[in-house]
Amino acid sequence: MTVILEASDLTKSYGDTHALAGVSLQVQAGEALAIMGASGSGKSTLLHVLAGILTPDSGRVELHRSAASGGDEPAVSIGELNDAERSKLRRETFGFVFQQGLLVPELTAVENAALPLMLSGVPRAEAEQRAAGWLAALGLSGLEQRRIGQLSGGQAQRVAVARAQVISPLVVFADEPTGALDSATSADVMDALIGSTTGRGRTLVVVTHDEGVAARCTRTVRVRDGRVVETRSKVAGMDYIETPTAEAQR
Repeated sequence: MTVILEASDLTKSYGDTHALAGVSLQVQAGEALAIMGASGSGKSTLLHVLAGILTPDSGRVELHRSAASGGDEPAVSIGELNDAERSKLRRETFGFVFQQGLLVPELTAVENAALPLMLSGVPRAEAEQRAAGWLAALGLSGLEQRRIGQLSGGQAQRVAVARAQVISPLVVFADEPTGALDSATSADVMDALIGSTTGRGRTLVVVTHDEGVAARCTRTVRVRDGRVVETRSKVAGMDYIETPTAEAQR
């Protein structure tokens, strides 16, 4: 696999709290990467910096589009983009799934799923047609006109997955996507999320505290005190664990 996202020496502080303290990380095209850590470890900050939601105090995040397209496009330094350029990147290149879905309750399921397309200028009818296709693929056929309050928690989270996928993103970022769900529903949502990302050759980066969710991913990075302290990869069905040296963690 080739690198699609590359983070180098990321730092991010909030007052005296160092959320990121020199994180370097590569995300491979087509992999499912889980980022784990205790509350306050920096895992969500790391995801938000990788996705261009936050800008780091120092360090770089580069997007290698050619890893997905097979072309020769130059790398894009996300932190050097202005606000409008980062917004466009998040709207057209990255997909997002959050713990509570962040769906619009006044809109129907199909309208919620179509929203990223319509914000990018796609005509409503075409956007909703494409969104309906994703809802059907995720087991929500016949529920397109229901509002979010008329759906179960698992159904609503699958609408969020459809919304993330409708733009055909290079990378989907998921922040605790099953955190508010029971174990059975969590498994269903992860089936939908993995099947619609790595199952179609796309890349998934997921923040989770759930070992079961992490076990579904091909690689797990553990973060503590703003640093990567362990990387666990699956190779030929077996776990391979790498612990950074003390020098690398400084």
